[in-house]
Amino acid sequence: MIRRLRTSLLPGTLRGRLALLALASSTAWVAALTVAFDIALAGRLSSQADDLLRTRAAAVAATVEARPDGGIVVHEPADDRALDVGSWIYRGSTAVERPNAPASLQRQADGLADRGSSYRESAGSSASRLYARPVRAGGRRTGTVVVAVPLDPYRSTARAAFAGSAVLGLLLLGGVYLMTRTIVGRALRPVAEMSTRAARWSELGAAERFGTGRRPDELASLATNLDELLDRLTAVLRHEQLRTAELSHELRTPLARIVAETDWLTARSRDAAEQRASHRAIMTAATTMRDICDTLLSEARARTGQPPGRCRLPALAQHLAQQYTRQHPGAPPLSVRGGDAVTAGVSPAVVERILTPLLDNARRYAATAVTLAYARTPDGVELTVTDDGAGLPPGTGPALFEPGHRTDPDDGHDGAGLGLALARRLARASGGDVDWDPAASGARFVVSLPTA
Repeated sequence: MIRRLRTSLLPGTLRGRLALLALASSTAWVAALTVAFDIALAGRLSSQADDLLRTRAAAVAATVEARPDGGIVVHEPADDRALDVGSWIYRGSTAVERPNAPASLQRQADGLADRGSSYRESAGSSASRLYARPVRAGGRRTGTVVVAVPLDPYRSTARAAFAGSAVLGLLLLGGVYLMTRTIVGRALRPVAEMSTRAARWSELGAAERFGTGRRPDELASLATNLDELLDRLTAVLRHEQLRTAELSHELRTPLARIVAETDWLTARSRDAAEQRASHRAIMTAATTMRDICDTLLSEARARTGQPPGRCRLPALAQHLAQQYTRQHPGAPPLSVRGGDAVTAGVSPAVVERILTPLLDNARRYAATAVTLAYARTPDGVELTVTDDGAGLPPGTGPALFEPGHRTDPDDGHDGAGLGLALARRLARASGGDVDWDPAASGARFVVSLPTA
Protein backbone atom coordinates (compact mmCIF):
# COMPACT_ATOMS: atom_id res chain seq x y z
CA MET A 1 0.00 0.00 0.00
CA ILE A 2 2.83 2.39 0.91
CA ARG A 3 4.63 1.54 -2.33
CA ARG A 4 1.53 2.25 -4.39
CA LEU A 5 0.96 5.52 -2.53
CA ARG A 6 4.56 6.58 -3.11
CA THR A 7 4.30 5.64 -6.78
CA SER A 8 1.17 7.74 -7.23
CA LEU A 9 2.41 10.78 -5.32
CA LEU A 10 5.96 11.21 -6.54
CA PRO A 11 5.15 12.14 -10.15
CA GLY A 12 2.39 14.50 -8.94
CA THR A 13 4.77 16.16 -6.50
CA LEU A 14 7.38 16.62 -9.19
CA ARG A 15 4.70 17.91 -11.57
CA GLY A 16 3.60 20.46 -8.96
CA ARG A 17 7.14 21.59 -8.27
CA LEU A 18 7.91 22.10 -11.92
CA ALA A 19 4.61 23.94 -12.37
CA LEU A 20 5.41 26.21 -9.41
CA LEU A 21 8.87 26.84 -10.83
CA ALA A 22 7.36 27.85 -14.15
CA LEU A 23 4.80 29.99 -12.28
CA ALA A 24 7.55 31.79 -10.35
CA SER A 25 9.48 32.47 -13.55
CA SER A 26 6.33 33.66 -15.31
CA THR A 27 5.42 35.87 -12.35
CA ALA A 28 8.73 37.70 -12.63
CA TRP A 29 8.25 38.23 -16.34
CA VAL A 30 4.62 39.33 -15.99
CA ALA A 31 5.50 41.70 -13.15
CA ALA A 32 8.32 43.23 -15.18
CA LEU A 33 6.10 43.62 -18.25
CA THR A 34 3.27 45.10 -16.16
CA VAL A 35 5.58 47.67 -14.55
CA ALA A 36 7.04 48.57 -17.94
CA PHE A 37 3.55 48.92 -19.41
CA ASP A 38 2.38 51.13 -16.54
CA ILE A 39 5.46 53.34 -16.81
CA ALA A 40 4.99 53.68 -20.57
CA LEU A 41 1.27 54.43 -20.13
CA ALA A 42 1.95 57.06 -17.46
CA GLY A 43 4.48 58.72 -19.72
CA ARG A 44 2.05 58.66 -22.62
CA LEU A 45 -0.78 60.17 -20.55
CA SER A 46 1.55 62.87 -19.24
CA SER A 47 2.60 63.66 -22.79
CA GLN A 48 -1.03 63.91 -23.87
CA ALA A 49 -1.80 66.28 -20.99
CA ASP A 50 1.15 68.48 -21.96
CA ASP A 51 0.02 68.53 -25.60
CA LEU A 52 -3.46 69.60 -24.53
CA LEU A 53 -2.03 72.34 -22.31
CA ARG A 54 0.14 73.73 -25.10
CA THR A 55 -2.78 73.65 -27.55
CA ARG A 56 -5.09 75.47 -25.16
CA ALA A 57 -2.37 77.96 -24.25
CA ALA A 58 -1.83 78.71 -27.94
CA ALA A 59 -5.58 79.18 -28.44
CA VAL A 60 -5.86 81.55 -25.47
CA ALA A 61 -2.74 83.45 -26.55
CA ALA A 62 -4.37 83.99 -29.95
CA THR A 63 -7.11 86.03 -28.26
CA VAL A 64 -4.60 88.35 -26.63
CA GLU A 65 -3.36 91.44 -28.50
CA ALA A 66 -0.31 93.22 -27.19
CA ARG A 67 -0.17 97.08 -27.55
CA PRO A 68 2.98 99.09 -28.16
CA ASP A 69 2.53 100.84 -24.83
CA GLY A 70 2.81 97.52 -23.03
CA GLY A 71 -0.85 96.98 -22.51
CA ILE A 72 -2.84 94.02 -23.70
CA VAL A 73 -6.33 93.64 -25.13
CA VAL A 74 -8.29 90.41 -24.88
CA HIS A 75 -10.55 89.71 -27.82
CA GLU A 76 -13.43 87.57 -26.69
CA PRO A 77 -14.30 84.81 -29.23
CA ALA A 78 -17.89 84.00 -30.15
CA ASP A 79 -17.89 80.94 -27.87
CA ASP A 80 -15.29 81.42 -25.15
CA ARG A 81 -16.64 78.86 -22.65
CA ALA A 82 -14.01 76.32 -23.57
CA LEU A 83 -11.24 78.90 -23.18
CA ASP A 84 -12.55 80.37 -19.93
CA VAL A 85 -12.32 77.00 -18.17
CA GLY A 86 -8.92 76.87 -16.52
CA SER A 87 -7.40 79.84 -18.39
CA TRP A 88 -5.63 82.87 -16.84
CA ILE A 89 -4.35 85.97 -18.62
CA TYR A 90 -1.81 88.15 -16.81
CA ARG A 91 -0.29 91.53 -17.56
CA GLY A 92 2.86 91.38 -15.60
CA SER A 93 1.76 89.76 -12.37
CA THR A 94 -1.75 91.23 -12.51
CA ALA A 95 -4.55 88.94 -13.61
CA VAL A 96 -6.59 90.35 -16.48
CA GLU A 97 -8.76 87.24 -16.85
CA ARG A 98 -9.28 84.76 -14.03
CA PRO A 99 -11.55 81.67 -14.15
CA ASN A 100 -13.66 80.33 -11.34
CA ALA A 101 -11.24 77.92 -9.68
CA PRO A 102 -10.28 76.81 -6.17
CA ALA A 103 -8.06 79.13 -4.19
CA SER A 104 -5.16 76.67 -4.18
CA LEU A 105 -5.26 76.47 -7.97
CA GLN A 106 -5.47 80.29 -8.16
CA ARG A 107 -2.30 80.53 -6.09
CA GLN A 108 -0.51 78.02 -8.32
CA ALA A 109 -1.50 80.03 -11.42
CA ASP A 110 -0.40 83.32 -9.80
CA GLY A 111 2.94 81.75 -9.08
CA LEU A 112 3.47 81.10 -12.79
CA ALA A 113 2.66 84.71 -13.85
CA ASP A 114 5.49 86.76 -15.22
CA ARG A 115 7.62 83.63 -15.83
CA GLY A 116 8.85 81.80 -18.86
CA SER A 117 7.38 78.61 -20.26
CA SER A 118 7.00 76.15 -17.40
CA TYR A 119 4.83 73.40 -15.99
CA ARG A 120 3.54 72.79 -12.49
CA GLU A 121 1.22 70.33 -10.81
CA SER A 122 -1.13 71.22 -8.02
CA ALA A 123 -1.56 68.91 -5.05
CA GLY A 124 -4.77 67.98 -3.34
CA SER A 125 -7.79 65.80 -3.99
CA SER A 126 -8.43 67.39 -7.42
CA ALA A 127 -4.94 67.70 -8.82
CA SER A 128 -4.33 69.71 -11.98
CA ARG A 129 -1.42 70.39 -14.28
CA LEU A 130 -0.69 73.99 -15.23
CA TYR A 131 1.29 75.49 -18.10
CA ALA A 132 2.48 79.06 -18.50
CA ARG A 133 3.13 80.67 -21.94
CA PRO A 134 4.53 84.16 -22.34
CA VAL A 135 2.81 86.73 -24.64
CA ARG A 136 5.27 88.90 -26.58
CA ALA A 137 4.99 91.96 -28.81
CA GLY A 138 7.95 93.38 -30.74
CA GLY A 139 10.32 91.05 -28.98
CA ARG A 140 9.14 92.31 -25.59
CA ARG A 141 7.13 90.30 -23.10
CA THR A 142 3.82 91.95 -22.34
CA GLY A 143 1.87 89.20 -20.54
CA THR A 144 1.48 85.55 -19.61
CA VAL A 145 -1.16 82.96 -20.41
CA VAL A 146 -1.65 80.18 -17.85
CA VAL A 147 -3.87 77.19 -18.56
CA ALA A 148 -4.73 74.16 -16.44
CA VAL A 149 -6.23 70.72 -17.03
CA PRO A 150 -7.48 68.36 -14.33
CA LEU A 151 -5.45 65.15 -13.93
CA ASP A 152 -8.27 63.00 -12.60
CA PRO A 153 -9.30 61.60 -16.03
CA TYR A 154 -5.73 60.66 -16.82
CA ARG A 155 -5.17 59.10 -13.44
CA SER A 156 -8.44 57.20 -13.73
CA THR A 157 -7.28 55.88 -17.07
CA ALA A 158 -3.93 54.87 -15.54
CA ARG A 159 -5.63 53.13 -12.60
CA ALA A 160 -8.02 51.31 -14.93
CA ALA A 161 -5.13 50.23 -17.16
CA PHE A 162 -3.13 49.05 -14.11
CA ALA A 163 -6.09 47.06 -12.79
CA GLY A 164 -6.66 45.57 -16.23
CA SER A 165 -3.01 44.63 -16.65
CA ALA A 166 -3.00 43.08 -13.16
CA VAL A 167 -6.09 40.99 -13.93
CA LEU A 168 -4.64 40.01 -17.28
CA GLY A 169 -1.37 39.08 -15.61
CA LEU A 170 -3.15 36.91 -13.04
CA LEU A 171 -5.13 35.19 -15.77
CA LEU A 172 -1.92 34.67 -17.73
CA LEU A 173 -0.17 33.22 -14.67
CA GLY A 174 -3.08 30.88 -14.01
CA GLY A 175 -3.02 29.73 -17.60
CA VAL A 176 0.76 29.23 -17.49
CA TYR A 177 0.46 27.18 -14.29
CA LEU A 178 -2.30 24.96 -15.64
CA MET A 179 -0.58 24.53 -18.98
CA THR A 180 2.79 23.74 -17.38
CA ARG A 181 1.20 21.28 -14.97
CA THR A 182 -0.62 19.57 -17.83
CA ILE A 183 2.47 19.40 -20.06
CA VAL A 184 4.72 18.18 -17.26
CA GLY A 185 2.09 15.66 -16.20
CA ARG A 186 1.94 14.25 -19.72
CA ALA A 187 5.73 14.20 -19.92
CA LEU A 188 5.98 12.31 -16.60
CA ARG A 189 3.19 9.88 -17.40
CA PRO A 190 5.63 7.35 -18.94
CA VAL A 191 7.76 7.59 -15.78
CA ALA A 192 4.71 6.80 -13.65
CA GLU A 193 3.88 3.87 -15.91
CA MET A 194 7.45 2.57 -15.64
CA SER A 195 7.30 2.90 -11.86
CA THR A 196 4.00 1.00 -11.74
CA ARG A 197 5.37 -1.76 -13.96
CA ALA A 198 8.52 -2.03 -11.84
CA ALA A 199 6.41 -2.34 -8.68
CA ARG A 200 4.30 -5.06 -10.31
CA TRP A 201 7.39 -6.95 -11.50
CA SER A 202 8.86 -6.70 -8.00
CA GLU A 203 5.76 -8.28 -6.48
CA LEU A 204 5.48 -11.00 -9.13
CA GLY A 205 9.18 -11.61 -9.60
CA ALA A 206 8.73 -11.28 -13.36
CA ALA A 207 11.71 -11.29 -15.70
CA GLU A 208 10.29 -8.61 -17.99
CA ARG A 209 12.16 -5.57 -19.22
CA PHE A 210 11.17 -2.02 -20.13
CA GLY A 211 12.68 -1.85 -23.61
CA THR A 212 13.01 1.41 -25.49
CA GLY A 213 9.51 1.37 -27.02
CA ARG A 214 7.94 4.66 -28.08
CA ARG A 215 9.48 6.94 -25.53
CA PRO A 216 11.40 10.23 -25.64
CA ASP A 217 15.14 9.87 -25.97
CA GLU A 218 15.75 10.63 -22.29
CA LEU A 219 13.25 8.02 -21.09
CA ALA A 220 14.50 5.51 -23.65
CA SER A 221 18.01 5.96 -22.25
CA LEU A 222 16.61 5.58 -18.71
CA ALA A 223 14.78 2.39 -19.72
CA THR A 224 17.95 0.99 -21.30
CA ASN A 225 19.98 1.71 -18.17
CA LEU A 226 17.30 0.17 -15.96
CA ASP A 227 17.18 -2.93 -18.16
CA GLU A 228 20.96 -3.27 -17.90
CA LEU A 229 20.72 -2.89 -14.12
CA LEU A 230 18.00 -5.54 -13.96
CA ASP A 231 20.11 -7.85 -16.12
CA ARG A 232 23.06 -7.42 -13.78
CA LEU A 233 20.90 -8.02 -10.73
CA THR A 234 19.43 -11.11 -12.37
CA ALA A 235 22.90 -12.37 -13.17
CA VAL A 236 24.02 -11.78 -9.58
CA LEU A 237 20.93 -13.57 -8.27
CA ARG A 238 21.47 -16.45 -10.68
CA HIS A 239 25.11 -16.64 -9.62
CA GLU A 240 24.15 -16.76 -5.97
CA GLN A 241 21.56 -19.43 -6.63
CA LEU A 242 24.13 -21.44 -8.56
CA ARG A 243 26.65 -21.05 -5.77
CA THR A 244 24.08 -22.24 -3.26
CA ALA A 245 23.25 -25.24 -5.43
CA GLU A 246 26.94 -26.04 -5.89
CA LEU A 247 27.56 -25.77 -2.18
CA SER A 248 24.69 -28.12 -1.41
CA HIS A 249 25.94 -30.48 -4.12
CA GLU A 250 29.43 -30.57 -2.66
CA LEU A 251 28.21 -30.93 0.92
CA ARG A 252 25.77 -33.73 0.13
CA THR A 253 28.33 -36.57 0.10
CA PRO A 254 30.08 -35.80 3.42
CA LEU A 255 26.73 -35.03 5.00
CA ALA A 256 25.38 -38.39 3.82
CA ARG A 257 28.48 -39.99 5.33
CA ILE A 258 27.78 -38.34 8.69
CA VAL A 259 24.13 -39.44 8.61
CA ALA A 260 25.13 -43.01 7.70
CA GLU A 261 27.71 -43.23 10.48
CA THR A 262 25.26 -41.74 12.97
CA ASP A 263 22.58 -44.26 11.98
CA TRP A 264 25.13 -47.08 12.22
CA LEU A 265 26.15 -45.98 15.73
CA THR A 266 22.58 -45.72 17.01
CA ALA A 267 21.31 -48.92 15.38
CA ARG A 268 22.80 -51.09 18.15
CA SER A 269 25.53 -51.04 20.75
CA ARG A 270 29.09 -50.79 19.39
CA ASP A 271 32.38 -51.58 21.04
CA ALA A 272 34.99 -48.94 21.67
CA ALA A 273 36.97 -49.65 18.49
CA GLU A 274 33.88 -49.38 16.29
CA GLN A 275 32.83 -46.17 18.00
CA ARG A 276 36.27 -44.64 17.49
CA ALA A 277 36.19 -45.60 13.80
CA SER A 278 32.76 -44.05 13.36
CA HIS A 279 33.81 -40.93 15.22
CA ARG A 280 36.85 -40.59 12.99
CA ALA A 281 34.66 -41.00 9.89
CA ILE A 282 32.25 -38.35 11.16
CA MET A 283 35.13 -36.01 11.96
CA THR A 284 36.64 -36.60 8.54
CA ALA A 285 33.31 -35.85 6.84
CA ALA A 286 32.81 -32.73 8.96
CA THR A 287 36.33 -31.60 8.12
CA THR A 288 35.59 -32.18 4.44
CA MET A 289 32.47 -30.05 4.72
CA ARG A 290 34.48 -27.29 6.37
CA ASP A 291 37.12 -27.49 3.65
CA ILE A 292 34.43 -27.31 0.98
CA CYS A 293 32.94 -24.18 2.52
CA ASP A 294 36.39 -22.60 2.88
CA THR A 295 37.23 -23.46 -0.72
CA LEU A 296 34.08 -21.93 -2.17
CA LEU A 297 34.52 -18.85 -0.02
CA SER A 298 38.12 -18.59 -1.14
CA GLU A 299 36.98 -18.82 -4.75
CA ALA A 300 34.51 -15.99 -4.10
CA ARG A 301 37.28 -13.90 -2.55
CA ALA A 302 39.55 -14.70 -5.49
CA ARG A 303 37.14 -12.80 -7.70
CA THR A 304 37.91 -9.66 -5.71
CA GLY A 305 41.64 -9.81 -6.45
CA GLN A 306 43.03 -12.07 -3.71
CA PRO A 307 46.53 -13.38 -4.58
CA PRO A 308 46.70 -16.98 -5.91
CA GLY A 309 48.22 -19.83 -3.92
CA ARG A 310 50.65 -22.64 -4.80
CA CYS A 311 49.99 -26.34 -5.10
CA ARG A 312 52.53 -29.16 -5.50
CA LEU A 313 50.63 -31.54 -7.74
CA PRO A 314 52.49 -34.78 -6.80
CA ALA A 315 51.55 -34.42 -3.14
CA LEU A 316 47.98 -33.45 -3.94
CA ALA A 317 47.57 -36.34 -6.40
CA GLN A 318 48.75 -38.84 -3.79
CA HIS A 319 46.40 -37.33 -1.22
CA LEU A 320 43.45 -37.63 -3.62
CA ALA A 321 44.39 -41.22 -4.46
CA GLN A 322 44.49 -42.18 -0.79
CA GLN A 323 41.20 -40.43 -0.11
CA TYR A 324 39.64 -42.09 -3.16
CA THR A 325 40.71 -45.56 -1.98
CA ARG A 326 39.58 -44.95 1.58
CA GLN A 327 36.15 -43.56 0.71
CA HIS A 328 35.38 -45.93 -2.20
CA PRO A 329 36.96 -49.28 -1.42
CA GLY A 330 34.97 -51.20 -4.03
CA ALA A 331 35.39 -48.67 -6.89
CA PRO A 332 37.73 -49.10 -9.90
CA PRO A 333 41.25 -48.25 -8.73
CA LEU A 334 42.76 -44.82 -9.25
CA SER A 335 46.27 -44.60 -10.65
CA VAL A 336 48.41 -41.44 -10.62
CA ARG A 337 50.89 -40.45 -13.32
CA GLY A 338 53.18 -37.45 -13.47
CA GLY A 339 56.55 -35.92 -12.68
CA ASP A 340 58.00 -34.92 -9.35
CA ALA A 341 58.35 -31.13 -9.73
CA VAL A 342 55.07 -29.85 -11.12
CA THR A 343 53.57 -26.88 -9.26
CA ALA A 344 50.33 -25.04 -10.06
CA GLY A 345 49.69 -21.41 -9.20
CA VAL A 346 46.43 -22.28 -7.44
CA SER A 347 45.81 -23.23 -3.81
CA PRO A 348 45.57 -26.99 -3.06
CA ALA A 349 42.01 -26.63 -1.76
CA VAL A 350 40.82 -25.11 -5.04
CA VAL A 351 42.60 -27.76 -7.14
CA GLU A 352 41.02 -30.47 -4.99
CA ARG A 353 37.59 -28.98 -5.46
CA ILE A 354 38.17 -28.85 -9.23
CA LEU A 355 39.28 -32.49 -9.43
CA THR A 356 36.78 -34.00 -6.97
CA PRO A 357 33.69 -33.85 -9.26
CA LEU A 358 35.80 -35.14 -12.18
CA LEU A 359 37.02 -38.10 -10.13
CA ASP A 360 33.48 -38.80 -8.90
CA ASN A 361 32.17 -38.91 -12.47
CA ALA A 362 35.07 -41.15 -13.57
CA ARG A 363 34.44 -43.53 -10.65
CA ARG A 364 30.76 -43.83 -11.52
CA TYR A 365 31.27 -44.65 -15.19
CA ALA A 366 34.67 -46.41 -15.28
CA ALA A 367 34.79 -50.09 -16.20
CA THR A 368 38.08 -51.15 -14.60
CA ALA A 369 40.34 -48.12 -13.96
CA VAL A 370 40.55 -44.37 -13.39
CA THR A 371 43.69 -42.36 -14.16
CA LEU A 372 44.79 -38.99 -12.79
CA ALA A 373 47.74 -37.51 -14.70
CA TYR A 374 49.52 -34.17 -14.49
CA ALA A 375 52.30 -32.53 -16.47
CA ARG A 376 53.89 -29.20 -17.20
CA THR A 377 52.93 -27.45 -20.47
CA PRO A 378 54.27 -24.32 -22.22
CA ASP A 379 51.27 -22.33 -20.92
CA GLY A 380 51.13 -23.73 -17.38
CA VAL A 381 50.20 -27.15 -16.01
CA GLU A 382 47.70 -29.71 -17.23
CA LEU A 383 45.80 -32.37 -15.29
CA THR A 384 43.72 -35.10 -16.92
CA VAL A 385 41.10 -37.41 -15.40
CA THR A 386 40.39 -40.46 -17.59
CA ASP A 387 38.18 -43.50 -17.21
CA ASP A 388 37.78 -46.57 -19.42
CA GLY A 389 34.02 -46.54 -19.46
CA ALA A 390 31.65 -46.13 -22.37
CA GLY A 391 32.38 -42.43 -22.62
CA LEU A 392 29.98 -39.64 -23.43
CA PRO A 393 27.42 -40.08 -26.21
CA PRO A 394 28.11 -38.53 -29.63
CA GLY A 395 26.86 -35.00 -30.06
CA THR A 396 27.72 -33.94 -26.51
CA GLY A 397 28.58 -30.26 -26.67
CA PRO A 398 29.12 -27.19 -24.49
CA ALA A 399 25.90 -27.93 -22.60
CA LEU A 400 27.92 -30.57 -20.71
CA PHE A 401 29.25 -27.83 -18.42
CA GLU A 402 25.96 -26.03 -17.88
CA PRO A 403 24.55 -26.16 -14.32
CA GLY A 404 21.93 -28.88 -13.94
CA HIS A 405 22.86 -30.69 -17.16
CA ARG A 406 22.58 -34.48 -17.02
CA THR A 407 23.82 -36.44 -20.03
CA ASP A 408 21.74 -39.45 -19.02
CA PRO A 409 19.13 -38.65 -16.33
CA ASP A 410 18.30 -42.38 -16.05
CA ASP A 411 21.84 -43.56 -15.33
CA GLY A 412 20.97 -44.54 -11.77
CA HIS A 413 22.90 -42.00 -9.66
CA ASP A 414 21.41 -39.01 -7.86
CA GLY A 415 23.79 -36.29 -9.10
CA ALA A 416 22.41 -32.80 -9.62
CA GLY A 417 24.48 -32.02 -12.70
CA LEU A 418 26.49 -29.31 -10.92
CA GLY A 419 29.91 -30.95 -10.55
CA LEU A 420 31.31 -30.14 -13.98
CA ALA A 421 29.89 -26.61 -13.87
CA LEU A 422 31.56 -26.05 -10.49
CA ALA A 423 34.87 -27.49 -11.70
CA ARG A 424 34.93 -25.24 -14.77
CA ARG A 425 33.90 -22.13 -12.82
CA LEU A 426 36.59 -22.70 -10.19
CA ALA A 427 39.21 -23.32 -12.87
CA ARG A 428 38.26 -20.21 -14.85
CA ALA A 429 38.20 -18.11 -11.69
CA SER A 430 41.79 -19.27 -11.10
CA GLY A 431 42.93 -18.36 -14.62
CA GLY A 432 42.51 -21.84 -16.16
CA ASP A 433 39.77 -23.97 -17.70
CA VAL A 434 38.21 -27.43 -17.86
CA ASP A 435 37.53 -29.10 -21.21
CA TRP A 436 36.31 -32.47 -22.45
CA ASP A 437 38.37 -34.45 -24.95
CA PRO A 438 35.85 -36.01 -27.39
CA ALA A 439 38.57 -37.95 -29.25
CA ALA A 440 39.62 -40.05 -26.27
CA SER A 441 38.27 -43.51 -25.58
CA GLY A 442 36.13 -43.48 -22.49
CA ALA A 443 35.75 -40.09 -20.85
CA ARG A 444 38.73 -37.74 -20.59
CA PHE A 445 38.62 -34.30 -18.97
CA VAL A 446 41.51 -31.86 -19.24
CA VAL A 447 42.18 -29.24 -16.54
CA SER A 448 44.55 -26.41 -17.46
CA LEU A 449 45.88 -24.22 -14.68
CA PRO A 450 48.52 -21.48 -14.47
CA THR A 451 51.92 -22.39 -13.18
CA ALA A 452 53.36 -20.96 -10.01
